[in-house]
Amino acid sequence: MKTVPRITLITGGARSGKSALAESRASLVSGPALYIATAEPLDAEMTQRIEIHRARRGTGWSTLEEPLDLPGALARSDDGHRLRLVDCLTLWLANVMAGGAPEPRVTELCDVLRIQRGPVLLVTNELGLGIVPDNALARKFRDQHGWMNQAVAGIADEVWMSVSGLPLRLKPQGAFS
Repeated sequence: MKTVPRITLITGGARSGKSALAESRASLVSGPALYIATAEPLDAEMTQRIEIHRARRGTGWSTLEEPLDLPGALARSDDGHRLRLVDCLTLWLANVMAGGAPEPRVTELCDVLRIQRGPVLLVTNELGLGIVPDNALARKFRDQHGWMNQAVAGIADEVWMSVSGLPLRLKPQGAFS
C-alpha cells in the first residue's frame, strides 16, 4: 500500500465530495485509522448526517468525538503510525467561536500539526467563494475560517480541493496518485 503525506488538507464546498476524497486517501494507508469527529449531534438532521458518514466509512475505523480540543486530540492520538482523519475544521472552528473563545486556537492547531509523527488528513470547507455575508458575526467567521485554511495549507505537505466530486491537487501540483 502507498502512504499519504504526513499532513494533508482537503477542502471544497458543501457536498463537493471532500469527505469521500479524504476517506479514499486514507484507504492508501494500511493499519488502523482514527476518525476525529468535530460535529455534535445537536439535532435530528445533524444526527442523520453523522450516521451517513459512519455508514460510508464502515467498521475499520475507530472514532474520537472532539468538538473543541482538536489540538489536544491530535497530540494525544499521535502514536507515530496510526492515520487520523479530522472531519471537519469548519465545524471545529464554529464550535470554538460559539464557545466564546477570544482566539480560535489556530496557532495552537498548527503548532501541534507541525510535530505530528503519524499522518493526519484534515477536511475543511471552502467558504470564501460566495458573497460577503450581511452581518458582522458571519463575516468574522468567514474571515477566521479563511485565515485558518491558509495557515493549515501553508504547513500541509499536500492540499486537495474537491469540486463536484472531482479531486484537484493544489499542493504539490500534479496528478492524483
